[in-house]
Amino acid sequence: MGQEILPPSGGDDDNIQPVDLKAALEQRYLAYALSTIMHRALPDVRDGLKPVHRRIVYAMNEMGLRPTSAFRKCAKIVGEVMGNYHPHGDQSIYDALARLAQDFSQRYTLVNGQGNFGNIDGDSPAAMRYTESKMTAVSELLLEGIDQDAVDFRDTYDESNSEPVVLPGAFPNLLANGSSGIAVGMATSIPSHNAHELCDAALHLIKHRDATVEKLVEFIPGPDFPTGGIIIDSRDSIIESYRTGRGGFRVRAKWQTEDLGRGGYQIVITEIPFQVQKSRLIEKIAELLIARKLPLLEDIRDESAEDIRVVLVPKSRSVDPTILMESMFKLTELESRFPLNMNVLSMGRIPKVMALNEVLKEWLDHRREVLQRRSRFRLAAIERRLEILGGLLVAYLNIDEVIRIIREEDEPKPVMMARWDLTDNQVEAILNMRLRALRKLEEFEIRKEFDELTKEKSEIEALLASDDKQWQTVAWEIGEVKKKFAKATEVGRRRTQFADAPEADEEAIQQAMIEKEPITVVISEKGWIRALKGHIADTATLTFKEGDGLKVAFPAQTTDKILIVTTGGKAFTLGGDKLPGGRGHGEPLRIMVDMDNDQAVLTAFVHDPARKQLIVSTAGNGFVVAEAELVANTRKGKQIMNVALPEETQLLVPVSGDHVAVVGENRKLLVFPLAQVPEMSRGKGVRLQRYKDGGISDVRCFAISDGLVWEDSAGRTFTKNKDELAEWLADRASVGRTVPKGFPRSGKFAG
Repeated sequence: MGQEILPPSGGDDDNIQPVDLKAALEQRYLAYALSTIMHRALPDVRDGLKPVHRRIVYAMNEMGLRPTSAFRKCAKIVGEVMGNYHPHGDQSIYDALARLAQDFSQRYTLVNGQGNFGNIDGDSPAAMRYTESKMTAVSELLLEGIDQDAVDFRDTYDESNSEPVVLPGAFPNLLANGSSGIAVGMATSIPSHNAHELCDAALHLIKHRDATVEKLVEFIPGPDFPTGGIIIDSRDSIIESYRTGRGGFRVRAKWQTEDLGRGGYQIVITEIPFQVQKSRLIEKIAELLIARKLPLLEDIRDESAEDIRVVLVPKSRSVDPTILMESMFKLTELESRFPLNMNVLSMGRIPKVMALNEVLKEWLDHRREVLQRRSRFRLAAIERRLEILGGLLVAYLNIDEVIRIIREEDEPKPVMMARWDLTDNQVEAILNMRLRALRKLEEFEIRKEFDELTKEKSEIEALLASDDKQWQTVAWEIGEVKKKFAKATEVGRRRTQFADAPEADEEAIQQAMIEKEPITVVISEKGWIRALKGHIADTATLTFKEGDGLKVAFPAQTTDKILIVTTGGKAFTLGGDKLPGGRGHGEPLRIMVDMDNDQAVLTAFVHDPARKQLIVSTAGNGFVVAEAELVANTRKGKQIMNVALPEETQLLVPVSGDHVAVVGENRKLLVFPLAQVPEMSRGKGVRLQRYKDGGISDVRCFAISDGLVWEDSAGRTFTKNKDELAEWLADRASVGRTVPKGFPRSGKFAG
């Protein structure tokens, strides 16, 4: 049995404090959330770095790993970072370090890596004991002035050392390299940009402090990803994203066609969207090929070496490359969206979503503050040196007396201080002077240095006193960075291009994503649907559930749109490739579309966008509707004819010719011109024929020149020409005359 644990005081409640659980949890969770936001996930707007990256770069600087020095093992660097600055796992530090060295992850790498640092296929870097690294020129720029009191320092986690709160950041790193991270309740996602363009925009902002985002986009047209690609967003959408700090960019792979002779060609992809793993992308395309989702594509090959080269082989030379690629962009990561969420730590403390101009302004203000701090640091150093030089000059002018005092006095320091009114520092410098410094030339050298430093001091004081001079100096520094990363250089050239997505026929693209195969669509009386493979002429062999039978069956292709019209006047659209297979009895239509329970299927057919239909209700109202208007893109369908029970939609017949023949249940026939029926996209329709009681029986559109044709139950065909139809010809909404002799008893034109 374990010993019972009592409160420290031995039983009374003096040392026990009741704590509200809700308040305690809130307080602790808030502390955790703030720690994650501040010290892990969000970058600082001033240097664009998260703490782990800042510590890696600073540790490499402390180790002396300059771009011109030798490489050191990454294990050594990671150990240094972990031991001195970053009390987290070595693997997380190495992952961050490796990422800073990957030219496909970072637009401007901060670490120069030697060894295997992973690749665009998603392979991991080699273990840190095998790889080596050192700083790049970009890291040097970020650290420029770190030893000149340019930024504040704070104690490290064990208080044995100190680390910078932020780096001086002479390079516009936040936007140039971008950043992404997930904190608690917030995230950040910033794409990389071109340094030359950022410097141009910053120089414009120095001159025009209130420049708008629209103006800055003239300098920064959009992101510049390490892996290139093509951005297909409109200028307006890019401006809106930068203005609000939220949005996204659609990036497509860069491709071209290669002529193989004899009319054959292949498509070659040379750049893929940022953060897309090439191997995973090719696997996905291969899976779609096997699943027959890419009917225009024959094969895919990866011929990449140092550069990306992915070859797509079309099914035949007649395939349109634009339509093939558009279907690929829709189905694969050859087109991906990079989100923009400029959520950063403003002033190093406040997380907020910032616009493009705000981010650049904060960076410029930071650069100005760094300049002021470095200038003050230099001023203090000059003043200390001038003080010492002043003392040395006194010594040279009175050298014999100085030597005498040193030789004869027990305590020469106070004597000299009193004799020439010198400070402690000045006397210390005189006493520490070497004998060889007593040359004649030395006095000349000191006077020269004194004059130069005095001049520099006055220049720095003038700089610190003038805002204009400070901004001129900041602009000059940015100009130097711009020269180093100019677009004319290999590292500075723009990689990501801009283009409008080609205007391709949406219908053709949809077709390109479906394997074209013949099917027979079968719908039962009770609303079960299925698609049998091939075109079946004899529907008598079809089987149905007990009490059910055939409603409609027709041939189609998997690429067709199937239109279904219900008795409630609603139209639904299903893709031929989405229908359940022919095994068994299919599936109920109500699972696939939101059909009301009191409605049944009126008819179904293959969509023909060029065709028009005459839609008629039981009460004899009707109108002409274009088939394009019947297409519905959602499960809910589209209300076409407004009907209320007991009235229903009863007939849907294709429009042809120039006249309409209507027959009622009262066996009266009316023929009138088709032009009298309006064309609408939705409505109740107009009265076609007037009835005392009962409703419509059948309707047919025909050309009057060909005459009205019908069949009787025995299959005999009757034709009435224009003259013979004279007595039935009248205006729409008339009562009509009794049907002619020989008209089928069923009251239908087809017997």
